[in-house]
Amino acid sequence: MTETQNTGGVAKIAVIADENDMRLDRWFKEHYPDVTFGMLQKLLRKGHIRLDGKRAKSNTRIATDQIVRVPPLNLETRIYAKKPEGELSQDDIYYMQNMVMHIDDDIIVLNKPSGLAVQGGSNTNRHIDGMLSALKYDLTEKPKLVHRLDKDTSGILIIARTRVAAQKLTKAFQTKTTEKYYWAVVKSVPKLREGKINMPLLKQGRKGHEKVIAAPTGENASEDAKSAITLFATVSSVPALASFMVLRPITGRTHQLRVHMAEMGNVIIGDGKYGGTDAHIGGEISRKLHLHARHIKIPHPSTGEIFEITAPIESHMKNTFHSLGFDEEAGDLVMERFENR
Repeated sequence: MTETQNTGGVAKIAVIADENDMRLDRWFKEHYPDVTFGMLQKLLRKGHIRLDGKRAKSNTRIATDQIVRVPPLNLETRIYAKKPEGELSQDDIYYMQNMVMHIDDDIIVLNKPSGLAVQGGSNTNRHIDGMLSALKYDLTEKPKLVHRLDKDTSGILIIARTRVAAQKLTKAFQTKTTEKYYWAVVKSVPKLREGKINMPLLKQGRKGHEKVIAAPTGENASEDAKSAITLFATVSSVPALASFMVLRPITGRTHQLRVHMAEMGNVIIGDGKYGGTDAHIGGEISRKLHLHARHIKIPHPSTGEIFEITAPIESHMKNTFHSLGFDEEAGDLVMERFENR
């Protein structure tokens, strides 16, 4: 970064070319990692942080040569800065590196386990974002998140190794040039074997305790509702008990697949948040969420060619497949049908 002025502890920093179109909160995370998201929001609300002399929001996109005004954070440690995090343990490093399915100069692909959060939040101290330094390998730059999975969803999580790769991957996710395929085991048997769900969604509740609902329509429609589209196909079923499904989200809303399945009357097994006690079928079937990010196709940030990868399912889903007689190869064949549409 280029510091153009530092007066009375206030820094004015010019945005460099590699940071063009980066969100302001991500820029802060790069340059001031000890400032938490909540602290950043407070600084922005009070106008202590400015962009070209004007107030800004955390999601503001910055541009080359713009000037970011940063208040004297080091002089106000008790208010704005958190204590430096300790170094990762060898167990954490091994844990993270053991998830890696693919690594090259630009990206790392993890097979994230169910139960591990991608980012921190209320009562969440251990998460992938806090352990990314374990994946530096031969680089000095810490890898960067470019998308998320729910804490209880397992499967493919792509990490960018450089800032330039992060920009390109983030754009690929935002512009829908990425194809994502999920496997789910749901309650009962869907009325339609395959189809499309076009159901806008709405977030409710305070931060850290949000719940997503199907957005009301007509007179009760909300301006905050977001478009949400999911393609689905049933691979196989055990009548009146459960079904193995392939889901392809066209949009990427929070809890989209979970809410769409619940609203369709086929809650994902293990999803107590949206299905309550009905989300569990008992017996030897695990109470864990049965939702797995199985396959992804995305333009590679270096070559632009389509990169694709498949993640093996976790043991609890393997056990369910075995108990209910579901065939993984059949699921992959259904995914191929989606791809050829």
